[in-house]
Amino acid sequence: MFIDKARITVKGGNGGNGAVSFYRAKYVPNGGPDGGDGGRGGDIVFVADEGLNTLMDFRYKRSFKAENGQDGSKRNCSGKDADNIYIRVPIGTVIKEANTGKVMADISEKDQQAVLIKGGKGGKGNQHFATAVRQAPRYAERGRASKEYEIVLELKLIADVGIIGLPNVGKSTLLSMATNANPKIANYHFTTLAPNLGVVRSVYGTDFVMADIPGLIEGASEGVGLGHEFLRHVERTKVFIHVVDIAALEGRDPLDDIEKINNELKVYNEKLLERPQVIACNKTDAMEDDENLNKMKAKYEPLGIKVFALSAASNSGISELIMHVGEMLADYPDTIIFEEDYEEFYEMPEEMESFTITINADGVYIVEGVGVEKMVSNTSIDTEKGFAFFQKYLRDKGIIDALEEKGIAEGETVAIYDMMFDYYK
Repeated sequence: MFIDKARITVKGGNGGNGAVSFYRAKYVPNGGPDGGDGGRGGDIVFVADEGLNTLMDFRYKRSFKAENGQDGSKRNCSGKDADNIYIRVPIGTVIKEANTGKVMADISEKDQQAVLIKGGKGGKGNQHFATAVRQAPRYAERGRASKEYEIVLELKLIADVGIIGLPNVGKSTLLSMATNANPKIANYHFTTLAPNLGVVRSVYGTDFVMADIPGLIEGASEGVGLGHEFLRHVERTKVFIHVVDIAALEGRDPLDDIEKINNELKVYNEKLLERPQVIACNKTDAMEDDENLNKMKAKYEPLGIKVFALSAASNSGISELIMHVGEMLADYPDTIIFEEDYEEFYEMPEEMESFTITINADGVYIVEGVGVEKMVSNTSIDTEKGFAFFQKYLRDKGIIDALEEKGIAEGETVAIYDMMFDYYK
């Protein structure tokens, strides 16, 4: 089954907590601090896999969570770093943050790896906080919490040649005759409900990949039918073979068909019309005369677009078409990068992250925000030093001022994630 879109949740591992420990031995009753550091949490890493051409695996597994780092322990023993989670996806997968739609990673090259989420750092053990004045610190850092995102995976097939055209013009038949693909073929609209890939072998020159792109109809660029679901698959195609029913068996004008599809490409992404294109006039075996074929050549060949007459059903004219396309690909610059106009996801630095304050039905002031969450998870407020740092953070971040603007009174309760306290000036 071909699946080209999936929605999943990914979370990096949290860092392990630092340890509070003091060296003890038979003749050393007051040894110094020896609390070890926490281990690093596991990363979430996406890996390009040439052997995959669908996102079907994500239909059954929709949540991926890396392990947390181990806590530090006594005798300066650091916790073990957690293993990374490697998620394999097809080449051509674009990863977007679900809420904003911004692109977090674009997996477009062989063996590419993208670290989507870094695991949290391990907290420092109390050995790091010993000073000449404070020789027995009973304070250690908590491990840093990692990020969690809901993401959307979108597969954009990477093919050398894309076969485009209105339904029922013979795209799948052409693919089956020219390559090793075996698409479903029938004489009715929308037989093809998913892109099909095939490889043209070296009898025509250098091997290349062809893709039959279904679902292109008038209005596809605006989401009519399954337009948006399939148009993205043409974005990374080097050359288009535009197949048209030159015999007009369904009463359409072949030249108008070409204009309709090209207009959909232009509306969706005008840069697509800059790609090399050839026109395959199919079903010549059913033509009553050469009028339509001659009109097609007269209009497009002066524009540098080669027009081929063929019958995919009888395998007539296909060799000439494929050899010409092979020559076009041979002259195609390898340095061309198919840049897309998308907005990249930008993770705001912790010190710039905002916070929100809401009041629940019980009159509790609830403070939320990623930076605030990290501060709470990294600070041990049950120690004098930790609590002092916590108070300073609330002042410096502007949380105290914001609470007062909300009308908080002394003795009222503030909740910051799993921590609650009463407010006093």
